[in-house]
Amino acid sequence: MIVENLKIFSQNVRKNSFLVNTLLETLIHFDIILIQEPPWSEIHKILSSLNCEGDPLMDSSHHPNWTTFARIPSNDKDFPRILAYVNICLSALCFLLHKDIFNHRDVSLISFF
Repeated sequence: MIVENLKIFSQNVRKNSFLVNTLLETLIHFDIILIQEPPWSEIHKILSSLNCEGDPLMDSSHHPNWTTFARIPSNDKDFPRILAYVNICLSALCFLLHKDIFNHRDVSLISFF
């Protein structure tokens, strides 16, 4: 694959999970989808020794045709404000999220080779 042929789509979804799921379902001809203001919600509860009801697992939308790249939040107020979805058609390439170089909730540095 030549880099000039990559198809990239960027969208501000304003925390709308329906819009994210629709984009992931319909934009299969794109290679990379960049999402601003992704939705974060509770997926399910995780067993906890400190909380009898369990701790909430917070995450954004996932789809089997896309690999998600996002920084892991350090606390419940630090959710990333951007996500990158890479089409599994590019799975032959090696994608790396460089949190060691730049770790911020508004910026993701992703390299591939």
